[in-house]
Amino acid sequence: MNIIDRIKRSVANRDAGVFLRGEFERFGSPAQVGRALAQLTIEGGLVRLGVGIYAKAKPSVLTGKPIPARPLEVLAPEVLKKLGIPVMPSRLTRDYNAGRSTQLPSGIVLNTGKRRIARKLSFNGKAVQYEHA
Repeated sequence: MNIIDRIKRSVANRDAGVFLRGEFERFGSPAQVGRALAQLTIEGGLVRLGVGIYAKAKPSVLTGKPIPARPLEVLAPEVLKKLGIPVMPSRLTRDYNAGRSTQLPSGIVLNTGKRRIARKLSFNGKAVQYEHA
């Protein structure tokens, strides 16, 4: 069984929606894993959210092109949790949920506490923004 098939099987058997490149290191050398992940993104089994971050994909109902199986709003906190970064709701989301505001938060904004994040997470022009406490 080649690396592509092993990675496909590994992704299918997991409940997680996102995967870090390092999770596949046991299947081969970094170059082989990189080529296999690139091939899987071309085939539509995975989509790339950032450097070394991939998500399970499904075909879009409208265009047929691969899109993440879950929305980016759900996947972004999962990625940060895997990276060991605590995530809290943004200030605007907290205000809306507490009833102090009627304005719905636009976009994806995550509060990372005092931690400064330089990692960019995005898909199809929709990017995650970070807010500091």
